[in-house]
Amino acid sequence: MASVDPRTPEPRETVRDKTAASLVAPDCRGTNFYRIDRDARALLGLHMEPRLRAAMEPHLDRLGELAGGRLDELAEIADKHPPVLHSRDRFGRDEDWVEFHPAYREMERIGFGEFGLHAMAHRPGVLGWPEKLPYIAKYAFQYLFVQAEFGLMCPISVTDTGSVLLENYASDDLKARYLGRMLSQNMDEIFKGAQYMTERAGGSDLANSAVVAKREGDFWRLYGDKWFCSAVDGDVVLLLARPEGAASGSRGLGLFLMPRRLENGERNNYRIARLKEKFGTRSMASGEVVLEGAIAYQLGAMERGRKQMMDMVNLSRMSHGARAAGMMRRCLNESLQVARHRSAFGRPIIEHPLLRRQLMKLMVPTEQALSVFTYDATMMDRARAGDAEAERVMRILTAVLKFRACRDNIRVATGAMEVRGGNGYIEDWVNSRLIRDAHIGVLWEGTSNINALDVINRAVAKSGSHETLARALKAKLDAATAAPASFRDEIAKLIDRAVAFTADVAAKPKHERLARLATDALYNVASAALMTWEGATAGASGHDARRMILARMVVEHRLHPSDPMSLPTSDWEEGATTALLDPTPVSIERAAQLVTA
Repeated sequence: MASVDPRTPEPRETVRDKTAASLVAPDCRGTNFYRIDRDARALLGLHMEPRLRAAMEPHLDRLGELAGGRLDELAEIADKHPPVLHSRDRFGRDEDWVEFHPAYREMERIGFGEFGLHAMAHRPGVLGWPEKLPYIAKYAFQYLFVQAEFGLMCPISVTDTGSVLLENYASDDLKARYLGRMLSQNMDEIFKGAQYMTERAGGSDLANSAVVAKREGDFWRLYGDKWFCSAVDGDVVLLLARPEGAASGSRGLGLFLMPRRLENGERNNYRIARLKEKFGTRSMASGEVVLEGAIAYQLGAMERGRKQMMDMVNLSRMSHGARAAGMMRRCLNESLQVARHRSAFGRPIIEHPLLRRQLMKLMVPTEQALSVFTYDATMMDRARAGDAEAERVMRILTAVLKFRACRDNIRVATGAMEVRGGNGYIEDWVNSRLIRDAHIGVLWEGTSNINALDVINRAVAKSGSHETLARALKAKLDAATAAPASFRDEIAKLIDRAVAFTADVAAKPKHERLARLATDALYNVASAALMTWEGATAGASGHDARRMILARMVVEHRLHPSDPMSLPTSDWEEGATTALLDPTPVSIERAAQLVTA
């Protein structure tokens, strides 16, 4: 028998190690996020015209593969290696620049370069489509992208939405100088956008903005501080400033374009004072900026600066709704992966009743956001084509979506961490990053209060858009003929109640404290109506009718009053949970039975 050298180390991975590792529930990395998302694929089939769907399918599949693979790996690296500000170059010149990890630069090449997420809604040719891509396609790609990386979506979005401001308000000369490069997919020539809105005196309340603009011939010089500058290294900055001598308040603000570099290649007269150390979105650079006579150019009518900037804000709010839906989808998928692969007390945890109920608390808001954002995107497309009714629906529903989906994203991300258990609190896994990034959704483009007040004070009180929304939702219910009439009638009555409640809240200033409740009501009746239509339409064609069951979940848990100390009067929810957690398609007959049980 050969002797064993006692100095020879044992194999690093023993059988015991392998067995122990198999007890740790896996995550979703390595899966194609588009292929595993039957609900998103089903809704895109409803909302996209067939030619567009066929053309986008391989690109969505490609992004789904990246989101579940390389993009997810890059996002993890970039999150752990945030950007670094260098104030001077090696010669001592004040050439402040931001250094990014190579992982971030590779993500930029995917988002800006390969997919053109910033350009696809603005010019023909992106992903081979001969026209500008519809919003439903753009937000579908964003929905997939953020399931891996959220931070980079900020510079992508401000480049995208900033292009709208140039298209709408810039002179022909400014468009010639900047717009083409903002919409480029060539990473050597692209101008990426930035948005500098917030000042120390106020964020949501722009009336306190103190940055001053002084005119010098055909351009302006800007002086002052901007406090929270998203994508601080952007090449083309959109911002608000108060022209010298202008009125106080938000009506005295003008909209300006400020280039990072002047046409001669020199740096403009502003500097990045520091980068923010943020709770989330760590991959992306946010900072404080000092304007020291920076050259800027007027966009549009000077007295309408704030109103013009809202074009950008409204599109960004829609993007946040799609992002929240995507991030919740990642959270739900991670939770289902854990539930199916982790055992406790002798059986997979997905078989435990309390955990099954917890999964429903993650699934329902995830599916609500998907339904509302996809429908809202189609309204945005119709509005762009000149449909005035669709524009009114889109204006109210976008703020409603931003308000509720971003709040739900925080709850879903926290719940998903709990499903994973202690590992969910460890930075080795994606859950902690999802929680950190989720919170920015209730801050960017208006807090929850600001969005709720926009719904009540503007969309409802000033334009009556809640009534337009109600008509659109009832039209969807009328088209859902495969759904039980009693269930459709119940939702129609809830729509009427939500609209009446919203109108009452808007009618008297003392009811402002109820603005969030009224906005919630609109979101929940909208999602219930839409999911009823989606499930009935699919079920009538012999496909999966499960979304109708989700509508019943919304009705029972978000629209009906409940007594927390009473037992349920029927066991319909157990059957509904079983149907929703089972990958087998649900027939229209079974769905109808469950929603009327």
